[in-house]
Amino acid sequence: MSTNEPAVVYPGKDLEAMSFAVKYHRWMLDEFRPFIGKDIVEVGAGSGSFSEMLLDSAPERLSLVEPSEMFENLKNVSTKGKDTEINCFNAIFSAAASEITSTKNPDTIIYINVLEHIEDDVAELALVNNSLESGGHILIFVPAMPFLMSDFDRSIGHFRRYRKGELKTKVQDAGFNLVKSKYFDVAGIAPWLVKYRVLRSTTMGGGAITAYDNLVVPIMRRVESVVTPPIGKNILLVAQKRS
Repeated sequence: MSTNEPAVVYPGKDLEAMSFAVKYHRWMLDEFRPFIGKDIVEVGAGSGSFSEMLLDSAPERLSLVEPSEMFENLKNVSTKGKDTEINCFNAIFSAAASEITSTKNPDTIIYINVLEHIEDDVAELALVNNSLESGGHILIFVPAMPFLMSDFDRSIGHFRRYRKGELKTKVQDAGFNLVKSKYFDVAGIAPWLVKYRVLRSTTMGGGAITAYDNLVVPIMRRVESVVTPPIGKNILLVAQKRS
């Protein structure tokens, strides 16, 4: 299924090289897992690498929203959900929301490395709140620390990197109760700072991501499970729609 909205050309889900970060995505998913329901919308699904992980929870319905040309790759996901109704929308969420909610409001809407691409994030959060069922959850993962904002961020369509307090306020003002908010991946700050702020790189290589995923992520996952870092390269947030 797709909407009539034309495909949007943009670099994609930060970037598709991140599809190599399997352990990183598993870590993220496990943080979100207690709040994932049975009727899920993934906004900015990219090529479906995280979408496939969501199928492990056997949702009843999985709606995948992707405006870029990577939408074509989502056909691979649709063949793997044997017990899940999978609907794909080649559109932005504002164009797909009415169709997604026409029969039933979802209980979970996920934004992974997407909200920073949306200029009016306040309006987007209000739309999510209106689209969720009562008590439903929004799960958000975004880049953090404005001082890390780089030419690379801008080149892939980032309007901002968030402060934790800023994101919390925007989510609460949109009609949500905060459930969980934390900085994520403190070890990633230094490599990002050096590569993208100091050296001004404009590329993201799959090889470097794979090495980080295999060597650093397992250690940092254990560390951050014990000690919540005061800063981090990203912010992970869960909020619940007020009844």
